[in-house]
Amino acid sequence: MIVAAVVLAAGEASRFGAPKQRLLLPRVLARLAETALDDVVVVAGAHPLGDTAGAARVVECPGWERGPGASLRCGLAALDARTEAAVVVLADGPELAPEAVDRVVAAWRHGAGALVAASYDGDRGHPLLVGRERWGDVPDEGLRALDPVLVPCDDLGAPGDVDTRADLGLR
Repeated sequence: MIVAAVVLAAGEASRFGAPKQRLLLPRVLARLAETALDDVVVVAGAHPLGDTAGAARVVECPGWERGPGASLRCGLAALDARTEAAVVVLADGPELAPEAVDRVVAAWRHGAGALVAASYDGDRGHPLLVGRERWGDVPDEGLRALDPVLVPCDDLGAPGDVDTRADLGLR
């Protein structure tokens, strides 16, 4: 069963004041390299990523402004036809635990359902796995409105959510 990652890195980063993807993406990709995923696709949009994506395949999403769901659809469309599930990861979550990815994938492989997400202190977070049968259900606003099966990852720590320079201790 082929499982890939779709890394969402298409946003404008307006609150950050600069293309934060260029700063954070290498760390997220390094953490994904420690997982058992078969493929990684990075979705770009507002800003070119340059060489920050390393060996990962980059897909440009011209409709990124419509929302994270539009970016996710671009990433899903770029995956191999044999891919059965995609793990959705945010480029601005630099503390992503590779073990959280593996737990979510394992839950899906053991029949948890077509939508599985890590949870931290009972709250839904990332990574989020979406089985191929749900790929047609992705609205522009993303998968927030859909209820996944939650996999506790409290012991691993949340992946973080960098919105501003202050979130990284920068001015």
